[in-house]
Amino acid sequence: MDQMWSPWRSEYVAEAADRTPSEEGPSLFTRLANADDDEKHLILWRGELVFVILNLHPYNNGHLLIVPYREVAAYTDLSAEEQQAIAAAIDRCIEWQRRAFSPDGFNVGMNLGVAAGAGIPEHLHVHVVPRWSGDTNFMSTTGNVRVIPQDVQETYEALQQAIDSSDASGS
Repeated sequence: MDQMWSPWRSEYVAEAADRTPSEEGPSLFTRLANADDDEKHLILWRGELVFVILNLHPYNNGHLLIVPYREVAAYTDLSAEEQQAIAAAIDRCIEWQRRAFSPDGFNVGMNLGVAAGAGIPEHLHVHVVPRWSGDTNFMSTTGNVRVIPQDVQETYEALQQAIDSSDASGS
């Protein structure tokens, strides 16, 4: 193997104990949504009520997050329109991932609250993770490390091409 990409993991793990939900100011997602440079912040798509961003700390390459613009912690606090926008975005994300990566399956879900593993518990988000047969390997089991086979910028570009081609085809 020439390279194993996981440069963020050691810093992320080392700082885990120091992370607490933001009690002051907007969440990380709100700050990113309000920033001007979508490519720099890995925002792939913006809808009226939600946006889609690449996970900077992915489970697999192509790991997307669907985030409502409105900061809410509980799913039940979303409006019906926000819930519908999330459902429609899940469909879009799966289609984009199929076009870009041809995965064998998907994990879709939310971690609501700190006890459920939410990294940003004050601003719910939906994970859409492409999966491949055989993508579970010894590194996760023995080393508590994920092997990401693609650079995040390459992933962004592949997904952006998939989005552009789905827009062109009307799907």
